[in-house]
Amino acid sequence: VALFRLHGSPAEEPHLLLECDSSVLDSIQKHLKLYKIRRKVTIAPCPELSLWAVIPGEQPGDSSSLPKCADPALLLTPDPRAEVMGWRLIAKKGANLSEIIPGSQVGDIQDYHRHRYKQGIPEGVKDLPPGVALPLESNLAFMNGISFTKGCYIGQELTARTHHMGVIRKRLLPVTFPEPLPAPGIPEGADILTESGKRAGKFRAGGGELGIALLRLAHANEPLCINLGGDRVKLKATTPQWWPKAAAK
Repeated sequence: VALFRLHGSPAEEPHLLLECDSSVLDSIQKHLKLYKIRRKVTIAPCPELSLWAVIPGEQPGDSSSLPKCADPALLLTPDPRAEVMGWRLIAKKGANLSEIIPGSQVGDIQDYHRHRYKQGIPEGVKDLPPGVALPLESNLAFMNGISFTKGCYIGQELTARTHHMGVIRKRLLPVTFPEPLPAPGIPEGADILTESGKRAGKFRAGGGELGIALLRLAHANEPLCINLGGDRVKLKATTPQWWPKAAAK
């Protein structure tokens, strides 16, 4: 989930745009309406808008070089999670993207997922299963996803205490499979083991030779594998360069 402010100043009537996994659109609306509590707040989906990810090339330029959009129903802003994810573009359906960002090339959704898996960026209910994924283990503190000064929210005390103690034993990490995978690929939630057979974590989701997994940091640099139907599938975890330097300790 990402929040974007559409109003230009605090004096204007506030308009917020919430980006979410489309598979949980109904449940998120019900959840927000539950906490509206007689406030004059309108909560409605925006089917007239489309969402795009603008991914930088091998040598990304300054975000200030991107065009600034004047239409209040169209937003172009740096991805709030990490600089390596480029920008988020929200436009009216049917908009000509080549006019908004001259020289851009339209990829497909798999290009986007491959890019974020390489960077270890989780997104949606597959990567962050509700009721299972913990915010600190999911690296949300690195991605502007947690406020340690705002209260109150469910799990705030545990999250804040764990953050300040600095003891986080598991994290989501990008993983790669050096060899072709047997069909139909790695099932979500598959156990990841060390060479000696110790449990190192669980595979969350992925595509092709790339994926994301929740791993114990103590085993993250060891040779890892998944037992799949009698086959031993090797994989390797890496620490993203965009993380804070001390994050993997």
